[in-house]
Amino acid sequence: MKRAYLLVFLAAVLFLAVPVSGAVTLSINASPPVSHIGDTVTLSGIVNGTPTIAVFLFVTGPDLDPRGVALDNLNIPAGRGMFTTAPVHLENGTWSYDWDTSIILGTLKPGKYTVYVVDSPVDRQRFIKEEYATAEIEFLPSERPLTETPLDPVIPVAALGVAGCLLGIARLKRE
Repeated sequence: MKRAYLLVFLAAVLFLAVPVSGAVTLSINASPPVSHIGDTVTLSGIVNGTPTIAVFLFVTGPDLDPRGVALDNLNIPAGRGMFTTAPVHLENGTWSYDWDTSIILGTLKPGKYTVYVVDSPVDRQRFIKEEYATAEIEFLPSERPLTETPLDPVIPVAALGVAGCLLGIARLKRE
C-alpha cells in the first residue's frame, strides 16, 4: 500500500513539474521608454524555456493594424510574412534589437505604442497569452525639423518639354 501512495505521489510530482519546466518565459525592456520620433530605441530581454535562435517583435499603436506590424515596416500586418527578429544568445537566452525609428517604412505618429516579443511568428491575435511580453514606449514629435528639399523650377518645365517631345514623336510615327 505504501508503494501505491509513493507511485501516485511521484506521478503527481512529475505531472506538475513537466508543464512548469516546459513553460516559455519572455521579457522585454525599452530604453528609453519615452523617445522622439527619429531616435533609436534599444529593445532587449531574456527568453527561457525554449531553445530558440530568435525572438519575433511587432508593435501596435496609433493608426496601426491592431494585429501588430513589423518594427521596420508599419504598413504590413504582422503574421503576413513580415516580422522583425532579434537573435537570441543561446548560452544565456538574452536578446537585443536597436529600433532606429528614422528609417522605417510608414508613418510613426506621436503617441503611446506597445512592442510585443514572442517566440514564434504569430500576430497579436494568435499567440498564447502566457508566451509573450510587452514594453510600452511613448513617442514624442521629432526634435529634428522636417527638411523639405524645394523642387528646382527648371525640373517641371524640363519634364513638360520632354513629354511634349515624346508626344510629337508619337504623332510623327502614326502619320
